[in-house]
Amino acid sequence: MARRCELTGKGVQAGNNVSHANNKSRRRFLPNVQEVRLMSESLGRSFSLKVSAAALRSVEHNGGLDKFLLKARDENLSTQAQRVKREVKKAAAAA
Repeated sequence: MARRCELTGKGVQAGNNVSHANNKSRRRFLPNVQEVRLMSESLGRSFSLKVSAAALRSVEHNGGLDKFLLKARDENLSTQAQRVKREVKKAAAAA
């Protein structure tokens, strides 16, 4: 999964470079994806995910990885993030 955020599904977009003479050539807009380790409060361990900078801000705004995953839609999450979400749900149900 190259250049795709594992939490939001944000990926590469395509567009045009437009010169002053209005010549158009194709280009790619790459998301700002970073490899980060996010800590899960309920599981007590961290997970390594490829996350965009915007998603990282969203995780902090929602109050951590656990709360973000519980609010997130499954179709936007990667398979690893879906696995973590299931574990968080189990831990929340047990508590």
